[in-house]
Amino acid sequence: MPDAITLLESDHEVVEGLFKQFEAAGPKAYKAKQKIVDKIIRELAVHAAVEEMVFYPATRELSPDVEDHVLESLEEHHVVKWILSELDGMDPQHERYDAKVTVLMESVRHHVEEEEKEYFPQVRKLSDRPTLEEMGEVLASAKKVAPTRPHPRSPDEPPANLANLAAGLLDRIRDTVSGRS
Repeated sequence: MPDAITLLESDHEVVEGLFKQFEAAGPKAYKAKQKIVDKIIRELAVHAAVEEMVFYPATRELSPDVEDHVLESLEEHHVVKWILSELDGMDPQHERYDAKVTVLMESVRHHVEEEEKEYFPQVRKLSDRPTLEEMGEVLASAKKVAPTRPHPRSPDEPPANLANLAAGLLDRIRDTVSGRS
């Protein structure tokens, strides 16, 4: 089982791959863009939820030195979830669709860069391998029940964010019924 940071970095790589697919799609490749954006929405919704439910609280327990990173990350997630919620179900032919995806990509790339260059190295210094591996196991389990759609009005900090588990169940039912999984 990969450690927590390796797992989160892997998520970042998956999302970056989807961003590159979107950027490579032609301007009128509406169906392809919609499928890519649906995958982006799912990946980012799950990723944000598990960071908020597991990783951020666990790293806060390691040291108060991570507090600024956690608070900024929560705000970045908040912005991203609003963009995702606007894209969810938006017609890819809408004049602002591509622009909205571009802003999403810029926001996420900024967030990823800060996490990977500042926050994750700090967490590695504050933690030991067994702790990060245990966090990785918990993150992997949380991914199986995390929301697959954005919920920007939902709480993002414990214990209130545990309501996201119910949202995750409802999202997965909705995904199955709609054929989006």
